[in-house]
This record gives sequence, structure tokens and C-alpha cells, in this order.
Amino acid sequence: MKIKYILKGLIATLFLTLAMTSCENYNEPLLDGIGNTREFSPTSLTAKLRNQTTVELNWTVKEGENNYVVEFSADDPTFSAIFKTVQVTASQLPIQIKLEGETVYSIRVKAVTPGLDDSKWSITTATTLSEQLFLPIIPGDITGKQATLRWVANSNVTQIVLTPGNITHTITAAEKTAGIATITGLAGETTYNAILQNGSKNRGQTSFTTEVDPTNAIVISATDDLMSAIATAASSGKVLLLQPGDYTSQSGLVTLSQTLTLRALTSWNKPKLKINILLNNGVGNLNLIDLDLTGVGMTNASVITISSAGTFNDILIRGCYVHDYTRSLFANTAGAAKINSLTVDNSIVKNVNTNIGAEFIDVRTAYIKSIVLQNSTFDTCSDSREFIRLDQSAGLNNTGLTSDVLINSCTLYKVCTTVASKRILYIRFTSNTSTVKNTLITDTATAIYSNQNGTATPTTPPTFSNNNYFNASLLYTVGAAAITVDKSTTYGTLDPQFTSAATGDFTIKNQALLDKKIGDPRWIK
Repeated sequence: MKIKYILKGLIATLFLTLAMTSCENYNEPLLDGIGNTREFSPTSLTAKLRNQTTVELNWTVKEGENNYVVEFSADDPTFSAIFKTVQVTASQLPIQIKLEGETVYSIRVKAVTPGLDDSKWSITTATTLSEQLFLPIIPGDITGKQATLRWVANSNVTQIVLTPGNITHTITAAEKTAGIATITGLAGETTYNAILQNGSKNRGQTSFTTEVDPTNAIVISATDDLMSAIATAASSGKVLLLQPGDYTSQSGLVTLSQTLTLRALTSWNKPKLKINILLNNGVGNLNLIDLDLTGVGMTNASVITISSAGTFNDILIRGCYVHDYTRSLFANTAGAAKINSLTVDNSIVKNVNTNIGAEFIDVRTAYIKSIVLQNSTFDTCSDSREFIRLDQSAGLNNTGLTSDVLINSCTLYKVCTTVASKRILYIRFTSNTSTVKNTLITDTATAIYSNQNGTATPTTPPTFSNNNYFNASLLYTVGAAAITVDKSTTYGTLDPQFTSAATGDFTIKNQALLDKKIGDPRWIK
């Protein structure tokens, strides 16, 4: 019996000892924290690339911490050689550090507080892109056959390589000092990619498009007869180039039965015109390029109209500022026309379709194979009507034809906004597809994409990708089953923080939105 009780006592003592040991171990970290002799390591360390070679660092600041040391090593994850050391205070976060291009940087951060040991390092990495020593191209630097390129003066650079054509321009000592070189022998209307190099290392990249070569074109000035010149260009098949100037005193309707290309002689100085255009059968293509088109004072005028049957190829509006037309950008209310494409590219369209009589792109009786709106801004357009309307055109619908709509990298501001439930995609042509991507839509609280789901004339559900909506909640908020909304997992609702929307400056200030590259690229700076 005594042995039994002795064993029970020993077991109880053993459990008590283990419990006490466990309690001591449990409290050790707490006691160590209370009497801590080392700073805590920075947490949530992030490194984001800004502007090719600038890395933005940020981390969570703990109470009582204020000073940090940041070290960078170049192409060396072991930190055997430190490329750069920076002292940072908490108030400087997030901080941007300029680094060299085309390098993988290992980055470590530690907290430093007097009276405590330095914290352990927190580590991350960032890979920079090629440097950007090229400076912005100045209006007039690019002509039809040559380009003047500028970079940071006195930089170590040896040549500029252009493609297409594999053109190499060796930089002279004088050009290096000045930071300016002119490259000749280029082709007109060609987009070139230029790489600035020091030996084999890239130190800058830019692209540009040469101006039109006027050699075989008709060139006029604002003092010439505009309407006569348009007629001559259309009948001859030649491009009509307009020198900079104000042509608005020669206003009116331009009626065409032949192909016409009407464009600025210099893209950076747009000629001002007050015209609207009617296309009749026989027009192959219409190209409006680098023009300032106004409808001020014109009564109930659409920019472009087709009202007759026929086959038309491509309609292009590129690099234009189109503004103050009370009716449609494109109108078709009569005529079973077949149109290959309507494209608006790199343009600003403002105050177009501001009365209540039509839609912005209004196709009632024709068929358009492709509508593309890209790299463009639409400011206060079709405020009380639909944005894109494609009807079930008699004799063309259900004949094997499909209409495709693409809105890509655009900024839409106050579109379809003054009357409830106006549609951005009012597409009733039976066979249709549509895509909206990389697009910023703001200040259109009542607009919807479509309410055709499940009806006799359904809008095929669009493909949505990487869009942002601000003050435009009906474009993504699920409601009635018939309403089309963006159900993707890629859209955002960030405030773009426009510089001055009221004056037409839609430059984005929200860095998160800039990172996602949403909207018209001209406002992403």
C-alpha cells in the first residue's frame, strides 16, 4: 500500500513540475517583449516599380520606431557588395529611390533606435526596367522624313537604334554633349521604336510616328477653297493635307461618293474645321486624321451620316478633337448599308449628341462589322440618350453577319447620365459580341450597360476586363436579371482624382489606378 501511495505522490510531483516548466516557457516571450533589447523588424515590406527605374518602398511602422536603414545590392542576393545605402524616417514613407536600369535589386530594411540593438533585416527584391533618358518629343521634332530626338545632356550614350529598318545612328561627341540628334532618311507615316544605348546597355526607349509625306498629296492653307479642294482630292484619290489654320468660315455639309483622306499636315497643330459629312454609295474609306472638328452653330448636325444602301469599307477618326455637335458622332437612320468598320482612335470627343434626338453611335438600318473605340476620351457625350445602338436592321439581321464592339483603354465621363437607365451598349443586332476593357467610366450615376438580357433582342453578355467605375455603380451592381453588369473579378471602384474634369483635364492622380493602366493613355502620366 505504501508503495502505491509513494508512486502516486511521485507521479503527482512530476506533473506539477511539468506544468510549472510549461508556464515558464509560455511567459518567456512576454517577459522578453517587456524587456526587449532589440528593435522589431519592419513588416509588410513592399517594393513597387515606378517610372522604369524608380522603386517605391513601404512598410508598416511600429509604435516607437522612426529611423530605418535601407540597403540595396545589384544582381547580388547575398548582399556581398552594397550598391546604395539610404537613411529613412517613418514620415518619408512611402519613399521612392532612383536606381539603375535592367538590374535585379535585393533590398533589405532594418529599424534603428538609440539604446536598442538594430532589428533583424527584412528583405525583398525589385527588378528595374531599362532607363529612360529620352526627353519628351517637342512638337515639330518629327517630320515626314526625319526625327529629332532628345535625351539628358552629357549622358554616357553611344548610339540610337531604330526599328523597323534596323537603322543605327552613331552619336557624335557634340550630340552627346547637347543631348540632341537628328536622324534622316525615314519613311513617312511610319511608327518607329527608338532605343538609346551605351554600348549594349539600353538607356532609353521611345516611339514616334513620322508625319505624312506631302510629296503625292494635295496641300492647302486656310485661305484656299476648302470645299473645292475636298472635291478635287476625292475625285483624284489623293490625300488632302491641311496646313495649320482656321478653316471654320468655310462651313457646311460635305457630300461624298468617293474615298477621302482629310488630315493635318502636322499632327501637333490641328487645323480647325466646321463640317459634317454625308457618305453615299461609292465611298470606300473615310479617314479623318489629326483634325479639330467643331459643330458650333450647326443645326442638328451629326459628324458622319450614312443614309443610303451600299457597301462601305472603313471609317476612321484618329488623333482628332471632335466637339460641340448636337447630334450623333455616327448616324444611320435609313439605307441598308454594309460597313466594314468604324474606328475612333487617340481622339477626344466632347459635347457630342447633346440633344434628345439620337444616339451617340446610332445604327438603325445598316450593319457594321466592327466598332472600335480605343485610346480615346468621351466627355459629356450622349448625356440623355444611348451611347452605342445597333438595331436589327431589316434584310441584314439573321443573315450570318455578326457585329463586334470593342471599347479599350478609354475614359468615359458623364456619358448617358441625365436620364435614367440609358444604355452604353444598346445592341440588338441578333449576332453580336462586345468587349469593354482597360476603361475608366465616371460620373454616370444612372447609366447601365444594357437591359436586353432575356428579351427577344438580347445583348450578348460582354467580356469585361480591368475596368474602373467611379460614381457609376449601376455598371457593376447586380440588380434585375435583364440588366447587364460587369461581373468580372477584375474591376475597381477607385476615385481617379482627375486634375480638373470640369476643364477637360482627366490626368489621373490616383497611383493605384495609374498602376493598373486604366483609361485613355494620354491621362496616365
